[in-house]
Amino acid sequence: MNDLMTVVDWSRWQFALTAIYHWLFVPLTLGLSLIVAVMESIYLKTKSEKWLAATKFWMTLFGINFAIGVATGLILEFEFGTNWSNYSWFVGDIFGAPLAIEGLVAFFMEATFVAVMFFGWGKVSPRFHLASTWLTWLGASISALWILVANAWMQYPVGMVFDPAQMRNVMDDFWALFSGIAVNKYMHAVFSGWALSGVFVIGVSCWILYKKRNIPFALRSIKVGGWIGLAGLLLTMWTGDGSAVEVTKHQPMKLAAMEGLYHGSVSQGIVAAGIVNPDKTWDNDEDEYIFDIEIPYGLSILAKHDPYAFVPGIADIVNGIDINENGDTVNTVSYAERIRLGKLSHEALRAYDIARASHDEKGMEKAAADLKTYYPYFGYGYFESVDEAIPPVAVTFYAFRVMVILGSYFLLFFIVALFAAYRTDWLQRHKWLQWAAVISIPFMWLCSEAGWMVAEVGRQPWTVQDLLPTKAAISEISSASVITTFWMFAVIFTVLLVAEVSIMLKQINKNSQKNLETDNAH
Repeated sequence: MNDLMTVVDWSRWQFALTAIYHWLFVPLTLGLSLIVAVMESIYLKTKSEKWLAATKFWMTLFGINFAIGVATGLILEFEFGTNWSNYSWFVGDIFGAPLAIEGLVAFFMEATFVAVMFFGWGKVSPRFHLASTWLTWLGASISALWILVANAWMQYPVGMVFDPAQMRNVMDDFWALFSGIAVNKYMHAVFSGWALSGVFVIGVSCWILYKKRNIPFALRSIKVGGWIGLAGLLLTMWTGDGSAVEVTKHQPMKLAAMEGLYHGSVSQGIVAAGIVNPDKTWDNDEDEYIFDIEIPYGLSILAKHDPYAFVPGIADIVNGIDINENGDTVNTVSYAERIRLGKLSHEALRAYDIARASHDEKGMEKAAADLKTYYPYFGYGYFESVDEAIPPVAVTFYAFRVMVILGSYFLLFFIVALFAAYRTDWLQRHKWLQWAAVISIPFMWLCSEAGWMVAEVGRQPWTVQDLLPTKAAISEISSASVITTFWMFAVIFTVLLVAEVSIMLKQINKNSQKNLETDNAH
């Protein structure tokens, strides 16, 4: 058992490591490709060489990031087979479909047109080249769509039935994959990529201003990056609100962990800032927080758009307590009962297998009926205690606040950057604004990664919500092999990251010294 849990823990760490590194590159690809396409569109309309120079400057940085992102993304998908083969078997019929579409359609589309975008200058017509640039952005966005649809399905599994003969889930409604969680998750991730890229462009441009190089170029870039970044951030906030509503419906335990809430109430406030009590558990009388500043009605508004709504806490959910829209206390299925029903579903599956082996059709029919009844709680049958079904509260709580606080800061960041960019000499005269923009770049990545920590840590212990916990999803491999590959990947990814940053810095320094202000009108 100890070796099993070691394999589970290290496999989770390895996947988390790969995902975190991969997400360093993905949002910049999603947003920078859009910024490049907008700049090239302006160039084609104005025939101004200065916009062509801006397009090529940012396109170079996009290309460097794109190449590294592909490498980490491929490793991420291979890990489903190497480390999570039980998961891949259990849901491969559903999970594999969007991944296959992503690989066969979106990735090849993206890869084809990115080649034209980089090597087609002077070889294809300007309009065809512009179309290739936009199609590269579209391909990246479509690629993200299928990956995020697959991830959303893990959070809210729909559109499938369990086939006891195959002992796996099979798809019965492809379009059900585009649930409210999937739509909000996709838009939230893509728009956050626009915001991140806007911060990146503004930060790099402010460094160029600090070096007093190509000042008009830097200001033009700040304006384009600022407007796209601001639009992305506002849309991220809007879709974040939609995501909170969907999480409330389908993953209430995650919402409770985000808030560090154990006992909910009507008109539930939200903690703006606080410190969770590490000694607090769902079944003791300790205070939830060591310190907290609460916004009245905040969580009820966020979760249900109703200031008087009841929001359950962790203990409420474990005990199966909720309050309906009429204010009446109602009982849902407690976690103890879910564990009992989950074990009954396992027994029904074993009974089906035994009946099938003995060609007992009536036994198979009865077992299949029992399994269908209990299957919604199948995953809980792997637990021996309700404690196993509660996510890490502190990590989820703090990651959520990092995301929200930094997101609020970047709203102010974009407003100030755009205001300063349109004021004569403002950015040139105020060096602190330039440095603030440069220093803000890594904090935007921190904000983005914190959002994924909320999404993924907050749904633990599930690989597939309510159906398959992580400890039942892993491959039969030794802990030594997982530990070895973890450190191998850690070294490789770190080297790749250092290489990307180094190459980008060299290109920024080299290209910013060129004359980017020529304007030989066609």
